[in-house]
Amino acid sequence: MRYTCDSCGAIHYQNPKVVVGCIPHRQGRILLCRRAIEPRYGRWTLPAGYLENGETLAEGARRETQEEAGAVLGELIPYGLYNICHVNQIYLMFRAQLHELDFAPGTESLEVRLFAENDIPWTDLAFPVIERTLARYVADRTGGNFSFHIEDIVRRMGQQSAESG
Repeated sequence: MRYTCDSCGAIHYQNPKVVVGCIPHRQGRILLCRRAIEPRYGRWTLPAGYLENGETLAEGARRETQEEAGAVLGELIPYGLYNICHVNQIYLMFRAQLHELDFAPGTESLEVRLFAENDIPWTDLAFPVIERTLARYVADRTGGNFSFHIEDIVRRMGQQSAESG
C-alpha cells in the first residue's frame, strides 16, 4: 500500500532508513560510545547513524565515527548487513583500524572508551544489532577469519517498536 496524490497521481514512497556504522578497533580493543541521546540514553553502542543524501556508505560511516567519537579511521572494510524490518532499517557495519588514540565524545556521546573484548558491557548495549555485530566480530577475531555477514534482526518479545535496531 502506497500513498498516491489524488490530483497528480505521484506516488509517495516510504522506504527503509539506511544506517551506517563502524567497529573501530586497535590492538584487540574496540571503541564504543555511550549514548547522550534517546533512544537508549546512557547505553553503549558502536558509532553509527543515518546515511545522508549524497554520501557513500563508507563516507557516512566515517562521518558518524568522527561525529560521535572524534576518531580517525583507516580503511573501512564492509563487515555486516542487518535487515531490521520491524523498525524499517537496514544497517551496514564496517570495521576499521583506529589511526590514533586521540578521540573524544561528540555531542551525541557521553563518553567514548576502548574496551578489551572481555570487558565489553554486554548487558548495557543500546541495541540488539550492536550486540549481534560485536558478538560476530569477537567470534571472527577469535577464529582469525573475518567474512561478510548478512543477518535479520527480529523483534524480541517485549521489545518496544519505537526502539531502533
